[in-house]
Amino acid sequence: MRHFLLATAALCIALPAAAQDRAGLAAIIDQGTNHSQVVQTAQYLTDVIGPRLANSPGARAAEAWTQGKFREWGLRNVRKEGFAFGRGWGIERASVRMVTPRAVQLTAIPVAWTPGTNGTLTAPVIVAPIARERDFAKYRGQLRGKIVMVTLPRAAKDPTEPDFRRLTGDDIARLDQFQQPDYDPASINRRAKRLDYTKKLDAFLKAEGAVAMATMSYRDGKLVHGEGYLFGTGDTATLPAVQIAQEDYLRLARLAKIGPAPTLEITSDVRFDDSDANAYNVIAEIPGTDAKAGYVMAGAHLDSWVAGDGAADNGAGSAEVMEAARILAASGVRPKRTIRFVLWGAEEEGLLGSLAYTKAHLARRGAPADQPAGVDYGFSDRWPIVPLPGHGELAAYFNIDNGSGKLRGLYAENNPAVVPIFREWLAPLASMGAANVVARQTGGTDHVLLQQVGIPGFQFVQDPLDYGSRVHHSSVDTFDHLKPEDLRQGSIVLASVLLSAANADKALPRPPLPTQPVVTDPFAYSDANDD
Repeated sequence: MRHFLLATAALCIALPAAAQDRAGLAAIIDQGTNHSQVVQTAQYLTDVIGPRLANSPGARAAEAWTQGKFREWGLRNVRKEGFAFGRGWGIERASVRMVTPRAVQLTAIPVAWTPGTNGTLTAPVIVAPIARERDFAKYRGQLRGKIVMVTLPRAAKDPTEPDFRRLTGDDIARLDQFQQPDYDPASINRRAKRLDYTKKLDAFLKAEGAVAMATMSYRDGKLVHGEGYLFGTGDTATLPAVQIAQEDYLRLARLAKIGPAPTLEITSDVRFDDSDANAYNVIAEIPGTDAKAGYVMAGAHLDSWVAGDGAADNGAGSAEVMEAARILAASGVRPKRTIRFVLWGAEEEGLLGSLAYTKAHLARRGAPADQPAGVDYGFSDRWPIVPLPGHGELAAYFNIDNGSGKLRGLYAENNPAVVPIFREWLAPLASMGAANVVARQTGGTDHVLLQQVGIPGFQFVQDPLDYGSRVHHSSVDTFDHLKPEDLRQGSIVLASVLLSAANADKALPRPPLPTQPVVTDPFAYSDANDD
């Protein structure tokens, strides 16, 4: 086998770029099947390192370990790039028990970046559903000495669809629809508004004499992280807070309604770390042979939430990006363009790693005087877009962040000009189920901010498995929900697409540099009372 790989590498050096891709594909498939390490990589990230909340001990361990693996595999220019974030935080141990009217160990977890209880806190609960600032007035004078249950105790609807599924041909066909752009200025900066509300809620509860806050998981049977956590230095919450599993939370609410209110014991032993306020992106490269040709890039976010082990979200994507790097390095390819691999930090807090990369390497938005020093949630709402010198160097970006399902092809992301190119690149992978190209645009992950400044950024179509129904952001996001055969297939597909992009005669067609849009529906109203 070693002689086969050496012969293939030598053949690749001698052939033109397009032929190199075909000759190199055999070596990619061999490395990705007979010599695969993607499952071992995913298992180490999840079972050994575990959850990787931004700036937590787990995140720091993952940053160091992934750099070591890239170097071991022969990648070049391995480094990490820091960006302003905030506090580190981790859980040492935690327990939530109902002690009256009977003893029950509850399924619960401290809310990220909230302080500990400094021992065991014992107090009755009060059900006080608070969703907006205008709700505060309803509960003034009622919260002193209480653990405040702020989620409205409403049971989730029973599922009517299977938890686990793979995409059918009809499912994929429905994705092949061009979507007209939709610009709603009321949607801008929603995360910043949530963080502002979270600060006001914490201050209100503290001023009213509450001793802790409790929220309800929004899915049955598991803990599920949401958004709106205060991680900035000087911004973290003052009250301990826990999330309680839906079934336990609803039991507490029923008991509180008939009275007397249940009493809880909460032990939250958490640790803050302010030794380094930066989060980090991990970067590695396979150098190209043409210094003027620029680079292509693949990425996945390395960070995760803490209820589970961050397996499907996004240990799977990180492992596939790492495995694609290992495959290409081991296959001896010599691409025209540099192939850059990046593991993003702090994606869960608002795509902050890819935002930092965009601002450092690709483009500025707005006037120089408008640039904030710290976390920048207003980036997408500033105009004009001013390309940086490195803007034209990035020829294409490919992102993986939808679990461990098989890669079925690529979203063209409303860029029709790339459709025939992607179909040509993916044609040799049809027998693996990966030859689909669909027009639809996707959002919610790290390619979005690159797209917003005119970079051709793309996401893969993936089989959903149980990602959205059970695993995403939940306490069951563990290695057990990963599919080894899908991870191996995804790594091969990613490596092949990257090699095709790196050796293409021309860079992918770029959309026009975005300019400030107009409101899609000038007659639409926003909720002026929304806090």
